[in-house]
Amino acid sequence: MNHLRSKVYFGSMLVFLFLASAVQQGSGILISWKMLSDVKYKQRFNEEYELYFMYPSFGPKVRSLEGKLISIRGYMIPVDEYGRRYVISAKPMAQCFFCGGAGPESLIELEFKKKGQRFKTDEIRTVSGVLRLNGSDVEHLTYILTRAEASQ
Repeated sequence: MNHLRSKVYFGSMLVFLFLASAVQQGSGILISWKMLSDVKYKQRFNEEYELYFMYPSFGPKVRSLEGKLISIRGYMIPVDEYGRRYVISAKPMAQCFFCGGAGPESLIELEFKKKGQRFKTDEIRTVSGVLRLNGSDVEHLTYILTRAEASQ
């Protein structure tokens, strides 16, 4: 009986350690860029702009992350001339989506908790925040991190 209890205890500890490794001290679930590729795009007409746009359809892996605190590592890229708005990218600026080197799922729009932060272009950072999926607003990216915080 003690032998069985030891196995159950050991198994429980393994599960706990596995779950603990997926979360970084309050920084959320550490995800990979590959996880965000669970999305397909379909062209639809937008009546407001009278143009066709590509709209995302999210797969189950991505949908399971919506509203969750996540962390992801990537390249910081400013998207305005004053360096007040940033995205985090799977690839450096020369290879990112805006330059034709990757898909739209390789970028996350950042809404920082603390305003006024500055980052160098292509500075590698880990960013944590609440993941929001954007399936309809053409003024924003497919993925948005709200309450975002950057760390080394």
